[in-house]
Amino acid sequence: MKTSLNIKLGVFTFSRLVVNTSSRMIYPFLAVFASGLNVEIGTISLAMAVSMATSALGPFLAPIADRRGRKTGMLIGMGLFLAGMLSASLFPSIVTFFIAILLGSLGNNVLLPPIQAYLGDHTPYERRGFYMAVIELSWALSFIVMVPLAGIILENALWNGPFIALSIAGAIATLLIWWLVPNDLPSQEEPVAVFTDIRKVLGYLPAVMGMLMGLSFILGNELINVVFGVWMQDAYGLQIAALGAASAVIGFSELGGEGIAAFLADRIGKERSIAGGIILSSLTVVTLPFIGNSTVGAFIWLFLFYLAFEVVIISSLPLMSEIMPTARATTMALFIASFSMGRALGDLAAPILYKGGILVNGAVSLVFNLLALFLLSKIKFKMPSVKSNSID
Repeated sequence: MKTSLNIKLGVFTFSRLVVNTSSRMIYPFLAVFASGLNVEIGTISLAMAVSMATSALGPFLAPIADRRGRKTGMLIGMGLFLAGMLSASLFPSIVTFFIAILLGSLGNNVLLPPIQAYLGDHTPYERRGFYMAVIELSWALSFIVMVPLAGIILENALWNGPFIALSIAGAIATLLIWWLVPNDLPSQEEPVAVFTDIRKVLGYLPAVMGMLMGLSFILGNELINVVFGVWMQDAYGLQIAALGAASAVIGFSELGGEGIAAFLADRIGKERSIAGGIILSSLTVVTLPFIGNSTVGAFIWLFLFYLAFEVVIISSLPLMSEIMPTARATTMALFIASFSMGRALGDLAAPILYKGGILVNGAVSLVFNLLALFLLSKIKFKMPSVKSNSID
């Protein structure tokens, strides 16, 4: 059936909203999940690190979307996600918790590149920042809507209650993709050549610099992301409902960041928008000792920190989507994999650094922000000279 781009954007956004929640809900409720599973916080953090590292396997599945169609790649991603959510829903234990967040992260990394590649195929580069920002609304909305709902479920059910809800929502999202997204098999079907496509991307310096930039910036963000819930509990005694409210504040800041990126990236250029976001993030980290010394100040600081983060991420997606159009899904998968590796390293390092206090996490985060800014300056490639990819 013929489906408008707006409807497909809605399907993509809903699917990502559901998938994002499976990992995003862990951060503010880290201590809650640890208590429900009768394990230490470090065990949950280790599970997150393992899941992020494993999800970096996404690029090995990404060539399927380049060779067999974007829709096929999306359905594989949703299938992995559903397998993880159902494992924790039906057989609750620490083992299935590990499996759920591992397959949830891997599913996200398999789902996102074909969605981004589909938008790259069907939207002009001059407007792609806007369209990619639209589907990234799901990242903010997961904290505004879904994470507080997960908190309500956690207060009134067992720890695996949110996983049950995500299993149902994930099944609906999968059916919508299958029904509303058209088949897009290449006219001449080629054999899937995983290592050939990956080597091609990794042999192109601008793509490598982009991945290293993404890894550095995400690592710096994760050093705060992992411990913000624990920090607010330790410093201000916030409970589950209040942590849910903190998540909503972060969600609104990310929503603002996505709006700013959607407005700026296509107007001033993707590179300038990224650089501005990294500089703002760095300035925010520097203010942590002065702003984050009260509950209100901490909420304001989190708002600014995540707003800057989102500007960088949203602006970097359209930039990376045009670096190698002939292997677009594989390029985006490797870029998303660099995010996962950064998160994995941050998940391991954050609890260790936090033993010295949140300011230590902030200082190291600043170092990686500045490294990301340096790497951005090394991304040089030929931009498209004519408008292409008409909107369907």
